[in-house]
Amino acid sequence: MCLATVQKESDNTVICKMVSRIDVDGDKVILRDIMGETKVIEGKILMVDLANSIVKLDCQ
Repeated sequence: MCLATVQKESDNTVICKMVSRIDVDGDKVILRDIMGETKVIEGKILMVDLANSIVKLDCQ
């Protein structure tokens, strides 16, 4: 199983850890962690590093 850490691109602030699913709905990024908790962030995905399990978002 590959779980990701999602960070803000601007300052590398961690938004969510242990993310198991990411969905995109228009300008919203929906993050679901391994426990099933969901966060909805306005922004866009800038980068996905599968080798290091890091996702960078452009968001406020």
